[in-house]
Amino acid sequence: MTTLRTACNRDCPDACEILATIEDGRVTHLRGAPDHPVTQGFLCERTSRFLERQYAADRLTTPLIRRGEEFEPATWDEALDLIAAKFTAACEEYGPASLMAYRCGGSLGMMKHVTDHFFRQFGSVTKTRGDVCSGAGEHAQNLDFGISNSSDLFDLYNSRTIVLWGKNPYVSSVHLLPILREANTRGTRIILIDPVQHRTARLADISVQPRPGGDAAIACGIALWLYQHERHDASAADYCDNWPAYLELLQSQTLAEWASAADITVAQLEEVAATYADGPSAILVGWGMQRREHGCATVRAIDALAAMSGNLGVAGGGASFYFQRRAAFDLSFAADDPPVARTIPEPLLGDGILSAADPPIRCLWISAANPVAMLPDSARVAEALRTRELTVVVDAFLTDSARCAHVVLPTTTFLEEDDLVGAYGHHYVANQAAVTSAPREVRSDYHILQALAPKLGWHDRFRDDVNTWKQRLLAKMAPAGITLERLAAQAQRNPDAPQILFADRRFPTRTGRVNLVTQLDSALTCRPQTGLLRLAALSSARAQGSQWTDAQQQHHLLARVHPTALGACHDGQLANLTTERGQLCVVVKVDADVHPEMIVVDKGGWMHRGNCANELIGGQLTDAGEGAVYYDTIASLTPYSE
Repeated sequence: MTTLRTACNRDCPDACEILATIEDGRVTHLRGAPDHPVTQGFLCERTSRFLERQYAADRLTTPLIRRGEEFEPATWDEALDLIAAKFTAACEEYGPASLMAYRCGGSLGMMKHVTDHFFRQFGSVTKTRGDVCSGAGEHAQNLDFGISNSSDLFDLYNSRTIVLWGKNPYVSSVHLLPILREANTRGTRIILIDPVQHRTARLADISVQPRPGGDAAIACGIALWLYQHERHDASAADYCDNWPAYLELLQSQTLAEWASAADITVAQLEEVAATYADGPSAILVGWGMQRREHGCATVRAIDALAAMSGNLGVAGGGASFYFQRRAAFDLSFAADDPPVARTIPEPLLGDGILSAADPPIRCLWISAANPVAMLPDSARVAEALRTRELTVVVDAFLTDSARCAHVVLPTTTFLEEDDLVGAYGHHYVANQAAVTSAPREVRSDYHILQALAPKLGWHDRFRDDVNTWKQRLLAKMAPAGITLERLAAQAQRNPDAPQILFADRRFPTRTGRVNLVTQLDSALTCRPQTGLLRLAALSSARAQGSQWTDAQQQHHLLARVHPTALGACHDGQLANLTTERGQLCVVVKVDADVHPEMIVVDKGGWMHRGNCANELIGGQLTDAGEGAVYYDTIASLTPYSE
């Protein structure tokens, strides 16, 4: 029996270090590394159960080529020869923009950037722009502060108040929980603001449940209370642009009107404001609220609150949306790549591919992604994949997207792959080491590209081994003594990451000052028509994205609703979940913790099992940042009928 150290590369803010127990070449147990400051010896439910996925019977172990309507096993040479021939012909006839490589967050390993670099060798290929996960929120903070980053995670111990704003750490950031509990024990108050009163509410000293989309109104209401009670930073105008216009926005409504717009009481608004005023106060900004039509403006309203209250640049303060997980790494190897001539907004991928012309998109390469299940307008995405001349999907399972491909290439899991990972929930970087061998015909993404390169005539490119690439990626940290050998022994903190962000109250904006929001759409300042239900497909502790087991997808999707939103349906009953895009058969679950204007389901359900909520959600861009509007779709529940 041997214990080996690696790191998780899946789409989660924690990027845990893992100790894997190996017996006879097989991984038999996974546990969190006890010496990692954030992992602290435990793993989330999803990763604790990862061996079910690692050794699943339906895992792909050989390349597949579609012949007619069915897939047939193929050799690597057959598959790669076909790909090389089709890609070369498309490029020669239509130009490199006829090729598109799509990559998302199925793996956050830094070696995945080599995939992007590989396809840029063709020339100006088509790429996506925007970000379905965090596009609106990151754009908001870049507008406001010049950067989207955070103070050190453990600076939360300096906070007098912590606001979990639309954030559910029990599901999306479990290694934040020990820090919250310890801070609370030391006297820090915790506020939860979320339309779903999930398990985190039991951690909170104060919990409020606004309407879906009511967050900007709460932020403005708190800021107005602070200003009226002279609890704001009297010097805020010295480091904030647009101060008079921002005050005009705050005073455009009364406290009662701001509270009404958020569907909370004035007393609740005042309690939250008074507690937040007793700082330093940190806001942990969840990602759900920026997945609405006015998501960028919502995060900007929260940013402005953090600024005017004096909680930027101080220990225990801040408005944390993101930690720059790539900042520690050297990506200069791609500096001379040709510019991208054409981009498609990621939330509109299906329509974008289908409507692309001059040239049309002939060939697709999809890796670290399952866009059919995870992007809006799933049916349209599926159509786009099926109708290309050649769609290649690199995956370990026959996902919804792989089922639309012409070639499927089996790839490694994170336990079989060498890489480096950063985190978007803290500032530590870690080494990902292969702790077990992949099945004989399974290859990592990089080794697939290595084998494809000579078939494209690139005999002198991509010949370096993975360790050479990893050394290249670590070049920025090497002067600080962070080597591959040191990382292999234990994760290290990015030496350039701030302890306190904006400690000098200088911001990398055009003026060096905070850019305060000055206008909000009426959808954020007034309560919209009530009685309408909005569909929200939220993260689950049971699966990472669409990485469910087959057994978990054998049942109907569970739709949670407040008792007052049942209509003619009953608890446990089959129902039709309907939007203007279509309908799914679901099982109704009464849940008083869900806001009466919401229908909540798990995200990442499989379309071929009838569980894909994104089939019901249209492709739409957020107000800025080209994020996806996932949570504004009007939906209804009616008793099931064929």
